[in-house]
Amino acid sequence: MKADISKHPETDQQGSADSQQPPVPAEIVEQATEQVETLHASIKVGTVAQVVVALIATIGLLYLLKLVWITILVSILLAYVLEPPVAVLVRWKLPRWVAATVVIILACCVTLGLLYFSYNRAVDFANELPRYSATLRKTIGKVRARADKLAHQATSVVEPPKGQENPIPVRIEQPQGVTQMISENGGTILDLLMAIGFVPFLVYFMLASKDHVYVSTVRFFEREHRLEAHRTVGSISSMVRAYILANVVVGLVSTLLLAFVFWFVGVQYFYFIALISGFVSLIPYLGLFLALLPPLAGGLGTLHEGGIIAIIVSVVALHLITMNLVYPRVIGARLQLNALAVSLSLLFWAWVWGAPGLILAIPILGAVKITCDHIEPLQALGAWLGDG
Repeated sequence: MKADISKHPETDQQGSADSQQPPVPAEIVEQATEQVETLHASIKVGTVAQVVVALIATIGLLYLLKLVWITILVSILLAYVLEPPVAVLVRWKLPRWVAATVVIILACCVTLGLLYFSYNRAVDFANELPRYSATLRKTIGKVRARADKLAHQATSVVEPPKGQENPIPVRIEQPQGVTQMISENGGTILDLLMAIGFVPFLVYFMLASKDHVYVSTVRFFEREHRLEAHRTVGSISSMVRAYILANVVVGLVSTLLLAFVFWFVGVQYFYFIALISGFVSLIPYLGLFLALLPPLAGGLGTLHEGGIIAIIVSVVALHLITMNLVYPRVIGARLQLNALAVSLSLLFWAWVWGAPGLILAIPILGAVKITCDHIEPLQALGAWLGDG
């Protein structure tokens, strides 16, 4: 026999009690809502504060460890540059560590040869400098006379009447010698030499253990994310190769054009100086000034005013065309970065790392964009960094 639950006295009493329960006052509901909103706001503020602290700590580490990071990133770029000859030797049935050793030794020999050649050219220039001292003094004298004339005309407007001139303090400074400069900056020079000494070994290990490093990097991630990590690392590798190849092509074209101009105006060692100016001009902002120094110094005492003007015009015009027309089309199209993001990246990394930051800013930004494109919460940032 089934029990009739609806007629049970206890159930009736409970239902009637629930139906007679008084409603919650609106003030209490409003206070509870405000407390929940306050709690959510506190959580958001705490999250933002943690992000800001983490960002400041990251920037501080990037600045304090800048020599370490620059050494590692430069080694990575050099490893990408030297990877093609290593791959060729590996296809010739050489073990990868042997191929890496051969390529590193050849690269070190070429670098030392270029340094030796540059040193000899600098010595020749220093030996020939006294021959041009009279011309140099005459030119500097003209410039100084004009500058003094302009300064005298400017100060004559605001100078006090005679008899009321304030005495001008005179401070005599001793010229800073090479020994004093080395003693004052010995720690920095030693750190720089140590970093340069580490580069060949880092590049060798990167080349010799490329496959192991690649696989181990992918295995950092969970199994379901390894395919996406594999695609991300592969995309970054392709981006770096494209960046290096595009820079090499643009630098070689600039070198050929500048070599013709330098040969035409009669610059000594025009082929070597054009090689330096052609690739140095690819450095954003500083490249223009650095590219002008070698040809002007190499043509000191032999160039006439027309030759100097031709060098300045050719270097400036080539730099402007390269950085504003060729560079965005060739390199910007490969990296798919917008101009504003590139400018902000150059500003930030130049502030953190100085001149090396200008060289490493674009590949770092490209790697950040690729990483954002493959992480769903960061895809909006990757789209903003892109060129649309």
